Amino acid sequence: MTDLDMNRPHTNHPGTLARRDVVSRLLKHRHGALVVTGLGSPSYDVHAAGDRDDNYYLWGAMGGAALVGLGLAQAQPEKRVLVITGDGEQLMAFGSLATIAVAKPRNLDVLVIDNQHYGETGMQTSHTGRGLDLARVARACGFAEAATLRTMDEVESFSATLRAAADGPRLFVVKVLAENPPRSLPPRDAVHVKNRFRAHLGFPVR
Repeated sequence: MTDLDMNRPHTNHPGTLARRDVVSRLLKHRHGALVVTGLGSPSYDVHAAGDRDDNYYLWGAMGGAALVGLGLAQAQPEKRVLVITGDGEQLMAFGSLATIAVAKPRNLDVLVIDNQHYGETGMQTSHTGRGLDLARVARACGFAEAATLRTMDEVESFSATLRAAADGPRLFVVKVLAENPPRSLPPRDAVHVKNRFRAHLGFPVR
């Protein structure tokens, strides 16, 4: 799967997968991974698949998901950390890919749900819809693995690797339909989300 994109020409053709199906299928195979969600639709997608104490939803922290995931991966080296974010959110945090690559966490996966639009601000075409390839950017930065997934079979193959040891950080882009399914709103109380996440990890609640 590492060389998925290297053997086919790059296009910015829109995806055909339903985002909720992708996230639901993926989370069935999370194998205890801690999940950090990006602002907006990725949080709704993860919550729609089932609210859990080991989901860390970000509200109003545009561009923060990947770096929160990095900090968590460094603090919890025995656990796998999965960041689920969108193309717009990751584009805002472009420099985080370089920071993650330099830090070289072996337990961090970043999954970008890419509908090639800014879904939270009116569905304007994003940079990925104009040809920017986040998987290639991650590979150039030094990620151990990076690829673009376009079929559910490829999503399933990625899911199977979530429990496997990695040589460094990995980033996978999943091309999905540009759609806005009904919002499934996670808890908005950031203190509550933080406290239950800490409790899940065995830390005292503050």
